[in-house]
Amino acid sequence: MNAPIRFPWQEPPAEGAATEVADGVLWMRLPLPMKLDHVNVFALRDDDGWTIVDTGFDTRRTRAIWQKLLEGPLAGPPIARVIVTHHHPDHVGLAGWFQRDHGAELVTTRTAWLFARMLLLDEQMVPVDETLAYWRSAGMDDAVYEERKRARPFNYADIVADMPLGFRRIKEGSMLRFGARDWDVRIGNGHAPEHATFWSRDCDLVIGGDQLLATISPNLGVYATEPAADPVGDWLDSCTQLSAFADDRHLVLPGHKLPYTGLPTRMRQLIGNHHGALDRLRAVLAEPHTAVECFPALYGRRIGDGEYGLALVEAMGHLNHLYHAGLVTRERRGDGAWLWRSKGA
Repeated sequence: MNAPIRFPWQEPPAEGAATEVADGVLWMRLPLPMKLDHVNVFALRDDDGWTIVDTGFDTRRTRAIWQKLLEGPLAGPPIARVIVTHHHPDHVGLAGWFQRDHGAELVTTRTAWLFARMLLLDEQMVPVDETLAYWRSAGMDDAVYEERKRARPFNYADIVADMPLGFRRIKEGSMLRFGARDWDVRIGNGHAPEHATFWSRDCDLVIGGDQLLATISPNLGVYATEPAADPVGDWLDSCTQLSAFADDRHLVLPGHKLPYTGLPTRMRQLIGNHHGALDRLRAVLAEPHTAVECFPALYGRRIGDGEYGLALVEAMGHLNHLYHAGLVTRERRGDGAWLWRSKGA
């Protein structure tokens, strides 16, 4: 269980093309308009058609790429079902399109489906008061705050297709058959609530979504919807639980970056990376800091405009974890920002 992480494919498939990573299992890649500029999706062949795992954003470009795939490597059999690992837009964005226009069955967790349906209805023209208060509590820079206060916020419906009623629920301990294989469903949390991963009983494949990435760690963010959440604690618990099933033989098909082997080693890294970040945070909190003032300790590099929002919510996630563990205290500053400090400092 100590094999190094290895990448059997050094290059991703070209746009509109597919790479076969196992018998009847195709890996495809779709673009994202952000620093993490892609999402991996997979297609597995069955007697009744293709099973698609995750979908990319709902954009004209993504639909055009899917059309190219449907006329190329996926030509012939219909899309029988779409499996969504979690509710984030790059994974669920076109699930409703596959349901409505292709007659596919949607398979996902209840939490992912409920979050997606709820967020589709939550359209905002300007940030709401709770979001503004949350940004203040994190110590958002004044210039950034004033700019974002006036801007139209991201709306889920901008990049997620309308989802018709009806889905098939999976949960921890479910067994699902697709791609001519039986799969155990194992659930992770932290990055997204009730994030599904799939572990084949018949071969060495594991479909990991964003729960099992090789070279990056997914964002563990706190938002105004649940400002006291502890996603870091949920993440560490999930990694510990999933580690019990990891084996060097597994080929992991992740939501981003490259497929890889060496999952036990990666699970230790995923746990260790966040413990290291928490230790650095406790050290810098010998003096009181806001969440934004903790960026250098957490990330060790300059945070640009495109990363600022994700960096802020993840800083709050790590601070909340230390607070729930009784390792730091906090008090309100006059402008509404929390000042965090290590206990006994």
